[in-house]
Formats: sequence, C-alpha cells, structure tokens
Amino acid sequence: MSIRNKQRGVSFFALMIILIVAGVFFAVGMKLFPVYWDHSLVTSMMEELVEEPETKKDSPNETRLKISKRLRINQVTLPVKDAVIIDEKEGVKNIILKYDVTVPMFYNVDAVVKFHEQYEVIIR
Repeated sequence: MSIRNKQRGVSFFALMIILIVAGVFFAVGMKLFPVYWDHSLVTSMMEELVEEPETKKDSPNETRLKISKRLRINQVTLPVKDAVIIDEKEGVKNIILKYDVTVPMFYNVDAVVKFHEQYEVIIR
C-alpha cells in the first residue's frame, strides 16, 4: 500500500457535520447570552442594595421602589411584575428574586431559563 492511497485528514462530510454542530451551539449561545447578561446586572444590583445600610430601615414598598428605579437605570425589564418578593419576619428582610424567561430558539422550539435568588437583610 502506498502513501498516496492512504486517506489523511477530515473528509468533506465530516467537516460539514462539525461546522453544523458548532453553528447550532453558537446560535444557541448568542440567543441565551442577553438573558444571562441581564440576570447578572440584576444580581449585582440586588447585592449592592442588600449591602446598603439604608435598606435595613426601608419599608418593603420603599425597597421595591429602589429596585424598580435601579432596573430602569440599567434598562432591564423583568418578565413578570411579581418577580421580586419582599418579606419581613423576625428582624430579617428576605428579598426573593424569582422569574423565568422563555427564549424562542428555532421554529417551534423554545428555551426556558429559570432564575431563583434569595437575599437577606438583617434589620436588627
């Protein structure tokens, strides 16, 4: 058997399959990136809010107003109006951020991304 007859490298069809799979992963990543970027903005905003000393004194309505102002400044809209739940019990203010985002992928295929974060502010 000579070296000329021996096949080397990737065939055209194998290369096409690799490119198609890589393209699908790239397309999915590009569609999900904005959702995760917005969530990272929201979590950083919530962490800053929890660390502020004024948050301990604020009522739940004042805290909700601060959150909505910061969301507007960052140009982020939460998909559900009740995504932020504020609960005060026994000297602890719990701020729960719970929502999900549906992202259309291809034709009738959607991706659902769920987020659930909980923050505690000790009032005492």
